[in-house]
Amino acid sequence: MTNELSPLEFDQKHLWHPYTNVTKPGPTFVVKEAEGVHITLDDGTRLIDGMSSWWCMMHGHRNAEITAAIHEQLDRLPHVMFGGLTHDPAIDLGRKLLEITPESLTRIFYCDSGSVSVEVAMKMAVQYQHAMGFAGRSEFATIRSGYHGDTWKAMSVCDPDTGMHHLFQGALSVQHFVSRPPIRYGQDWSDVSSENGLAELREVLEAGRDKIAAFILEPVVQGTGGMYFYHPEYLNQVRHLCDELGILLIFDEIATGFGRTGALFATDLTTIEPDIICLGKGLTGGHISFATTLTNDRVAEGIGGGTPGIFMHGPTYMANPLACVAAKAALDLLTGQDWAARVQAISKQMEQELAPARNFANVADVRVLGAIGVIEMTHQVSADAAHARARDLGVFLRPFGKNIYTMPPYITSEDELSQITAGMLLLAQEL
Repeated sequence: MTNELSPLEFDQKHLWHPYTNVTKPGPTFVVKEAEGVHITLDDGTRLIDGMSSWWCMMHGHRNAEITAAIHEQLDRLPHVMFGGLTHDPAIDLGRKLLEITPESLTRIFYCDSGSVSVEVAMKMAVQYQHAMGFAGRSEFATIRSGYHGDTWKAMSVCDPDTGMHHLFQGALSVQHFVSRPPIRYGQDWSDVSSENGLAELREVLEAGRDKIAAFILEPVVQGTGGMYFYHPEYLNQVRHLCDELGILLIFDEIATGFGRTGALFATDLTTIEPDIICLGKGLTGGHISFATTLTNDRVAEGIGGGTPGIFMHGPTYMANPLACVAAKAALDLLTGQDWAARVQAISKQMEQELAPARNFANVADVRVLGAIGVIEMTHQVSADAAHARARDLGVFLRPFGKNIYTMPPYITSEDELSQITAGMLLLAQEL
């Protein structure tokens, strides 16, 4: 009988967690509540959430303004279909998004999650090319070491060899991959195309110009693919190349959006704008699942002028009013403060406090950009081993691959951030 099991026993016997072996579940904690930067376990232990709960909780847990907006909306209109109907929360959020996102992106499609926003972007690109008379352009180009989500089409543009989804390669669409940009963020840019990665990219795009609908990549920061930071000039040059060949440019800013890199969007570190941008994670401050895909008039009106004229996507919970008011409140919180100064302070402190790791054995690199701090090891690091140390450290960290990293909430205090970085240093010495 399941009622005879403790909550954690039931969880481990019946609930399947992400990226987990159900026959050998690692350390798992029962969280009873969360507030600010802390999560509180069932035994009363408080842990600093050094992951912002997978990078989304930028204002901390249970933010008063965001939860109040959700409560107020819940009493009026929890949900209504978006087909043929609209509502103020969707409109108000749309106005706010147009205030802060790249100027050319004027058409907003609300989505359920980050992975879905990538699916929507890819469908937009294919449908646009079809409407323009290029029915053969249904494939995609991207850079290696990227990650774009766990849904079917999104998986096809994740790294085919080292990514989490390589075992599905025989079933996924075959896409066009080039090496990740070789010049790192902060290094001097080289105009030599064989040195900056653009020669290889041109060769692939020119060879596939009749098949490729769009070039999709994470701008400046590759997240789950390895926390790799590359030179923004690569993106400026990519824009010109895509325009030359009639290929759309998609930026996946799900992880980098809303100030995480030190710019409001990683796009702002460039001099160009993409045709399509995907946003999620921090959009609602992590309080409810939501995402959006924005595009320009050229793409939207191109789809509208083709056959069948309508965009072929429509999630049941699209533009959910609760999510819309949460997102509006989260964005008002962000833009109503000097977020850039706060992120800069976090960045400076992490630079100083993570620097000693450069002298540790088995540390390959230490890097910081905005509110992203990374210790890259020379070997794979166990998330289970890190979880087992969480109570002792007072910090919840979840390494992946070779990276021990943090994306702390923006409200993290200096002392709390020092506790996070100290935990990272200990893990780098022990794991």
